[in-house]
This record gives sequence, structure tokens and C-alpha cells, in this order.
Amino acid sequence: MKIAIGSDHGGFELKKTLLAHLQGQGHELLDLGCDSTNAVDYPKYARLVAEAVAAGQAERGVMIDGAGIGSSMVANKVPGVRAAMAYDLSSARNGREHNDANLLTLGAGLIGGNLAAQIVDVFLTTDCTEPRHQRRVAMIVDGGGDAVSQAAPAALIGSGLIDLSEEDMGRIVSRLEGLLGGGSGADAFHAGPCVGSCPTTAQQFIELGARRLTHGLDSPGKVPEELARYIDHTILKPDATLEMVQTIVAEAREHSFRSVCVNPCWVKTVAEGLRGTKVLTCSVVGFPLGAATPEIKAMETRKAIRDGAKEIDMVINVGRLKGGDDDYVLRDILAVTEACRDGSAVCKVIIETALLTDEEKVRVCELAKRARANFVKTSTGFASGGATAEDIALMASVVRGAGMEVKASGGIRSFTDAKRMIDAGATRIGASASIGIVQEAKQSTAS
Repeated sequence: MKIAIGSDHGGFELKKTLLAHLQGQGHELLDLGCDSTNAVDYPKYARLVAEAVAAGQAERGVMIDGAGIGSSMVANKVPGVRAAMAYDLSSARNGREHNDANLLTLGAGLIGGNLAAQIVDVFLTTDCTEPRHQRRVAMIVDGGGDAVSQAAPAALIGSGLIDLSEEDMGRIVSRLEGLLGGGSGADAFHAGPCVGSCPTTAQQFIELGARRLTHGLDSPGKVPEELARYIDHTILKPDATLEMVQTIVAEAREHSFRSVCVNPCWVKTVAEGLRGTKVLTCSVVGFPLGAATPEIKAMETRKAIRDGAKEIDMVINVGRLKGGDDDYVLRDILAVTEACRDGSAVCKVIIETALLTDEEKVRVCELAKRARANFVKTSTGFASGGATAEDIALMASVVRGAGMEVKASGGIRSFTDAKRMIDAGATRIGASASIGIVQEAKQSTAS
């Protein structure tokens, strides 16, 4: 594929990384600058990339600045360009699958080189094939559809042009409540420095491509502001009290963490406590054994989403999988992913790798892919073991082509292990109340 690529000074180093990655895959590249880290204006280079795509000089475009937002705005001013900003694999896949985006913008200040390469790969290999998506893309190209689409939503509802059932209205209200209020599973506790006490090491993980870290109630040290949006603040202890949960919420509000993850009984408390902030609410489902029926897991998911959850970590039925009942396991996962899609929530499937053979890990990853989950995740933290780099590599090899992500949780006992997991395909790292690294991390540097 011929690809036009550009950056401003803030994206220059990431552009170099992506150039090497794309050249290694055999793509033909049109490098439109900039050529150094000397300060330049991103609109100039975003327009050059967009015009190259619009003129047919390149099939796709990639533009990198500090956040990716400004370049997307500039590129979308050029007729024939549909630019989409992506910050993870899901948003890259969505931009192609739903919007047929032909230009990708990235924020060098938000993601590292490893994750950026994965995002670009998904962007280049995903197609827009669904007729309903193609129809909507045509509406974008044509300028937005007919007169009905231009009318005020309230007027449309009142006029009868849009017929909403009570269930539809309930979903809209729940969605609005979630947005006004507004995720990751349990991770086994491991001794070691935490994000607060070792921010430099946390930054190394981010530079490697990690998109999310875990930080809990007992983690010492203040988390630097620039790391806060990478942190899932988590409390899943069975003896968690209201006071402990309120402490987690207060810390999340203070530091603007990415999310707070709690057991279902605390979701409404957390969502209400986070109202007016950017911090997401996450809940676990079927946790920690995964032995509830699919119907109960679906109900639990929908209740959590109504209460304000934006991410759901569900546990599979391990016994059914090991017994060869794949139809049941698929139905089990589908019950949750469908509820998540209805509620616009992210679904992560915890497969409990410590209890599975490699063949079983592959099977359940394929089932999660068929159910269109957003993530597969290694562990609850309540089994006999957690993740290994080999687990991550195996899981990523199955799901990456579908644009899914992998979270490594548990079993991260050294910086080397965590680095290998990220290199193998993990985009989220969970190590209990912290990033769970041992003394080795202090002498290690990211490669």
C-alpha cells in the first residue's frame, strides 16, 4: 500500500518509528515531513498529508502531532478526506469499519511506539464492508443526508418521524446518565514498587506501548499528572467497605485517573461520586468464578451499565470450556458483549489462563473474537497464577487481526516479564495495587 505520512516536531520521533515499521512490512511511503524536532506548525503538515490522499497520491495517510486532535480537524477540511483520530486498537478499527477513514491521526503524547505500530496495522488491514456502514459513509461524503437528519432531535421525536419505544428511551436515559456520571478487573497482589513510588518505570511501560496500568488503594506515593490518565484505580477486595470505596473515588477525582474498577454493588456509588469528571467507571461480571449462567451475567452487565459502568470485565465459565462445551461458552460471552454493545460499554473477557491449556486458551480467544469482545484478559487474580509473556503472545496471535486488545494481569513479577508482554501484544498491564515490578526495574531501561 502507498501511504502518505507526516508529523509536526512533537510527532517526529514517533514518525521515525512508524516509518521503520511500515518499511519493514513492504509499504511504499511518502514522507511529507517535518524533518526534525525543531518547532513547526502541525496544520501545514496535516494538510500536506490530507491533500496527498485526496489527490490519489497515497491510498491512506498517517499524521502525528502531540494529541492527534488538531491534525484531524485540519485534514477533515480537505474534500475527499475522512480523518479519524485513534488512541487504541478499538478506535482504529472503528474508524475504518464504521467510517471508512482514509487518514489516521495519532497523538505522540498519548501513546508509545509499540502501540502506535499496532494501531496503524489495524487501520491498514480493516475494511468497511457492512452495507449499513457504507450507506452512512455515503451520507458523510454527500454532506450529511436529507432534511430529516438536519432537524432537531427533540422535534423529530415529537413529530413521530422517529419512533422510540420505552426501552429505547430507557437506553438513551441510561446513556446520558453514564455520560454525566462518568474499567478493569481484579489483579493479584504482588510486592514491589507502585506507580506512585516509581513513576519513571511506569513511564517506561507507557513508552513501550502500554495503554493502561493498575493502581490501588494501598499504593504509596503521588501519581504524576502525566501518568494519571493511564491508571485504572482498582478495589476488588471482598472486604472492601464504603469508606474504602469512597477513598478510591476521592483519589480518582484528585488525580483524574482513567477509571475506577469495583465490584457491582459499588458501581452506582462510584458513578455518582465521579459525576462531572472524565474518570470512567468499570465493573466486573460473574466475578471471580465465572460460574453464573449467561442470563444472570447479562442481567448483571445491564444493571452495571444502567448504574454507570462504561467498562465490563466478565469471567468465562472455565468448567464448561474445559469440558468442551464451546457453544455454551460462546453464548456466555455473547450475553455480555451484546449487553455491552447495547449500552456502549467496553467488554473485556477474562479467560483465567492459569487454569487452561494452550489449546483451551486459543479456543476461548476465538470464541471471544466471534462474540466481538474488545479485549481478552488473562486473569482475575483469584486463581493459582496470572499472566505470562507466552500467554500474551498466544492470545494476541489469535485476536489481534480482529482489532482486539490483550490485558496482562497477574504474574508480572519483573520489568523484563512486563516488557516481554507488551512486546508480545499486551496494551494494558495490571499488577494489583501497583505495576508490581521488582528491583530489576530500577536498573532497566526501555528499548
